[in-house]
Amino acid sequence: MERITMDLADLHPLEQAALKQLAQSVSKVFVTGAGGFLGFAICQRLLAAGIEVVGFARGHYPKLIKLGVDMRQGDISDFASVKQAMQGCDLVFHVASKAGVWGSKQSYFSPNVDGAANIINACKAVNIQRLIYTSTPSVTFAGVDENGINESAPYASEYLNYYGESKAIAEAMVLKANHPMLKTIALRPHLIWGPNDPHLVPRVIERAKAGRLKLVGQQDKLVDTIYVDNAAYAHILAAVDLVGAANSAGKAYFLSNDQPITMAAMLNQILACVDLPPVTKRVPASVAYAAGVLLETFYGLLNKQQEPIMTRFVARQLSTSHYFDISAAKQDLGYQPLVSIEQGMQKLKLSLSH
Repeated sequence: MERITMDLADLHPLEQAALKQLAQSVSKVFVTGAGGFLGFAICQRLLAAGIEVVGFARGHYPKLIKLGVDMRQGDISDFASVKQAMQGCDLVFHVASKAGVWGSKQSYFSPNVDGAANIINACKAVNIQRLIYTSTPSVTFAGVDENGINESAPYASEYLNYYGESKAIAEAMVLKANHPMLKTIALRPHLIWGPNDPHLVPRVIERAKAGRLKLVGQQDKLVDTIYVDNAAYAHILAAVDLVGAANSAGKAYFLSNDQPITMAAMLNQILACVDLPPVTKRVPASVAYAAGVLLETFYGLLNKQQEPIMTRFVARQLSTSHYFDISAAKQDLGYQPLVSIEQGMQKLKLSLSH
């Protein structure tokens, strides 16, 4: 049975130190998307440090209540319920968003853009002075190679899906809201994975078992990923900085494991965790993109809700490099990955064997 509670002693000494430091400055923290993969990991750490956690989510999460989170159910696009739930908190982790690659503009902009605006306005209304926003590297992704780019890279001039566009608008809004009375920071973790990952890992395994997992493009490109514990640690470090020197206030930061890896190698390590053979089938990048165009058009005409097997965004993501220079996070936040890809894969294999 999965152990959900966490003790400080379970954590890396650097993470223990950061949490102890945070606990000296804050006593009650608000976490949106508390029921999600990253949100849950953040909640575990805060509670281990003795910090009270108010979680906000649309769904009902008995696991979080059992953990000790004060769960409030509501929609992030409803300002009144957000403001009410945030009363009495010292700091906000805004982790919630609609992710994925398919859906209407409204289905992304309502939670991601309107939701971020509500969080900012609620912080001001109830006098919360620190906001950590979980963004994404997709804000800079325009469908071409990103080789070791840093935060000076501009937002994409055009987006291949509403997710990236909505997150870019929200991130810009959060950073613009930075002020001595509301210090803000945006973190851009890339491809979060690990035990209990509800997105990447199960999708890869399911497609491989169905014989539908293919590599896109003839050339293996490097991509960055981040193990979930490292992503959670970076969020804690951001909070520590905002309650202290606030060197990071008003800035965005790429986050990764700092171990660029080919997509093929990453997929094959995940498959090896469940003793599945490596992926060898390939489809040309141009064919995948054309299929994405056709399927998006077809699904759009039929108003189909389920995600197509290929989209333009996925075709470009799988056939381009996207890895990042995380020097700024190291320098300003003191971030370093505490769990390597190899160590993370061992933990993932163990979790999948249960």
